[in-house]
Amino acid sequence: MSWFNEPAEWSLDGGVLRAVTGLRTDFWRKTFYGWVTDNGHFYHRSVTGDFTAEVVVSATHTTLFDQAGMMVRADERNWLKTGLEVTSGAVHVSTVYTREFSDVSMVAVPGHRGELSMRVTRFGEALTVHCRSTDGPWQLLRLGHLDLPATVDVGVMCCSPERAGLEATFRDFRIGPPISRDNLE
Repeated sequence: MSWFNEPAEWSLDGGVLRAVTGLRTDFWRKTFYGWVTDNGHFYHRSVTGDFTAEVVVSATHTTLFDQAGMMVRADERNWLKTGLEVTSGAVHVSTVYTREFSDVSMVAVPGHRGELSMRVTRFGEALTVHCRSTDGPWQLLRLGHLDLPATVDVGVMCCSPERAGLEATFRDFRIGPPISRDNLE
């Protein structure tokens, strides 16, 4: 695996990746705010065809828009990011589909206990996003379309648009065959 925008501080030990975000890092394109930012931290590998990627994520969220989760990236104009994010004073799961312009959906994580399992599945040009607490069932958060080439970059991402110093931890990252379409809900 390799970094896109490698953070100054990170470690990989026993399958646990820890990363600390740089100052004002993010992935976003145009919508509402009018800017293009492509300097978030993304640790990834190339994957061809359909897949399911999973990871357990936690972070020291303290500041508006702090983010830690997963990303699927074709290029700077076509990508998906999803993860834990602080907004409205609480931790949510945000999911951004970017097709030249970014959009975002937010789902509250009531009773968030620090860790969340995340799953992204590719079915051709469709991507699904699921999450669950460590002992709960998978919950479908989003199903969307992206124009994707056969091979994309898949991995974990973190960013902190308002500061530096978000500490993100990712464990049990794996990529395998796609889940059954019957398991979408």
